[in-house]
Amino acid sequence: MAFTQTLRRLREKKTNYRRRSTMLMSKREFITVQISNENIQVQIHKPELLGDMVIASAHSRFLLDKGWKGSRKSISASYLTGYFAGKKALSKGLKNAILYSGTGKYTQRMAAALKGVIDAGLEIPADQETFPASNRIKGEHLKVKNDTEKIKSAIDGEVKKQ
Repeated sequence: MAFTQTLRRLREKKTNYRRRSTMLMSKREFITVQISNENIQVQIHKPELLGDMVIASAHSRFLLDKGWKGSRKSISASYLTGYFAGKKALSKGLKNAILYSGTGKYTQRMAAALKGVIDAGLEIPADQETFPASNRIKGEHLKVKNDTEKIKSAIDGEVKKQ
């Protein structure tokens, strides 16, 4: 009986090759949202033959410099992180992209980050019904109150400086 070895990244459940190949065939830039135990990272990639090139990247630790208090992986923090990544991508000339979730599930935090990228000005095909409610994006449900509009205007100023 012969042994057939599966690909390592497929075995470790890190890459869905069928989904990735269809995404790569579209030849469009794509957005990835990584959610860890403490932070959220939003990256916008351009697929190339030698590997994916990162066009813009934002991390939720950036929010601490702008006066953010509380969790950096909440829905409102992921919205602001996506907004910052979208503004960076716009400043580099990107107009549209698609979301690539890989093997991860499409969660509310991922949807909030996607809404932030869309509100920044990028054109992304998405259903408006999947986004969280506006009071959750503004952070009204959190114990620690953060002024998302103030931080959003600080992000706009940060991108203009760069």
